This record gives sequence, C-alpha cells and structure tokens, in this order.
Amino acid sequence: MDKFIEIQDVAQTFRTAKGRFPALRDIRLTVAKGEFIALIGHSGCGKSTLLNLIAGLTAPTEGALLCANREIKGPGPERAVVFQNHSLLPWLTCFDNVHLAVERVFSATETKAQLRERTRAALALVGLTAAAQKRPGEISGGMKQRVGIARALSMEPQVLLMDEPFGALDALTRAKLQDELLAIVAATKSTVVMVTHDVDEAVLLSDRIVMMTNGPAATIGEVLAVPLARPRNRVALADDPVYLGCRKAVIDFLYTRQAHVEKTAA
Repeated sequence: MDKFIEIQDVAQTFRTAKGRFPALRDIRLTVAKGEFIALIGHSGCGKSTLLNLIAGLTAPTEGALLCANREIKGPGPERAVVFQNHSLLPWLTCFDNVHLAVERVFSATETKAQLRERTRAALALVGLTAAAQKRPGEISGGMKQRVGIARALSMEPQVLLMDEPFGALDALTRAKLQDELLAIVAATKSTVVMVTHDVDEAVLLSDRIVMMTNGPAATIGEVLAVPLARPRNRVALADDPVYLGCRKAVIDFLYTRQAHVEKTAA
C-alpha cells in the first residue's frame, strides 16, 4: 500500500484541572492515496482527537504524522476539514462562504474570474447552484452541510477530513448526503478520513474501518477491510453477504469486545 498518510507511534495526553489525561496511545496507521477510511468507536475513544491531529489542529505528545512524506506541523490547504457544525458565516451567501476559502488558497495565482468559476464549480458539485445567493438562515440543515463540503472541496485538498458531518441530520437527509458523498469522492478521487458513530455509514462509505478501543488511553483495536466494489448502491447492498458480514464484524467489536457501559447519575 502507498503510504500517503502515515501515523507513527502517536500518543496524545491533555493537561486538565484534574491532572494529565491520556487520550490516545500507540497509534500506528497508514492511509493510501484515494482511500476512504472511517474511524469508529464509542464516545470518548479519541476519534475526533485523532482527526484533529491529522488536520494539524493539535500536535501529538509523542510520535509523528506525515502527509505526502511531509511532517504535519499545523493546518494546511492540502487537508480540508468538514465539521458536524457547518461553521458558515451567517451574513454571507452560500457563494461567498465558499469564495472566501477559494480566495485564501488561490488568490495569489488566479484571476478574480477564475476564483468565481472555481466557487461556482464547487457549489455545482454538491448540487447547490440554485442556492448560491441564499444565506445560511434561508436553507435547510442538509444544504448547510453541502455548503461546508463545497467549501472544503473548493480548495482542492489532497485529504478530506470529516468529523461526523451528517450526525445532526435526519435519517433521510443523512442517507441522501451519504449517497452524494460517494459520488463526489468517486469524481474527485479524494483521500478521506471520516469520524462516525454509525456502523452502516462506515460500511457503506469506506474502504477500511478503523475501530478504536475505549478510552482513556484509547488505541486502534482492529482495522477491517471492506471489500465491496464501487460504485456502491445502498439498496443493492441491503442483502449483500459481504456488506452484512462487515456490519456484523463492526457490531461485534463495538458491543461485545468493547462493550461500553455508560455511567448514570446516582
């Protein structure tokens, strides 16, 4: 496998009011160019912490992370992040929210006309051409997430990092955006690392599922390959034995081998 992203013996410990908190330990993972990786595990297992390390938003306590053979020492335009909260500026239109990102990355090398065209193309990719001049308050939650994805894709990142991007959406909107993401990734050949709590989402979208052990001091418990051909169709996969086998393997890991008993208030 080509080593496009490399995570080498990474650990992350946070300083808190109660002392040092070990969030992650002994993380070793390689991701190939164009691969779709899902990170899954119970709450508190460090999924988002690991994603933030790849994004360069935080630095590891131990170990190193590389992207395209260069050490990750901070955020960069080659790694775009889509959060669960779309983080759109409410006073700007959809077009302007995307255009802002385009300007930051390409203004030194492209004309204003080229920047506008790049923005239009990103909105078209997520099906939002008609909503370009609307503001976030005038569109649905699903459309806001599409703008967030368009903004990330407009920078032509080598890596798309997604932190539960559909977690706050209703089931039907979530399914539609999952299908659209499959099409977008097929078209852009992006390398994707996505955090999710949803077993079906992980199996439907990913090439490999990285299953995390429970925290604190969480680590990678198992990596499951998903040998399903692309393009993928959720209806066709509903009774597919390979799909069902992968789903069962993830559920077994999460709810048998990593059974998580939530603490309740006394």
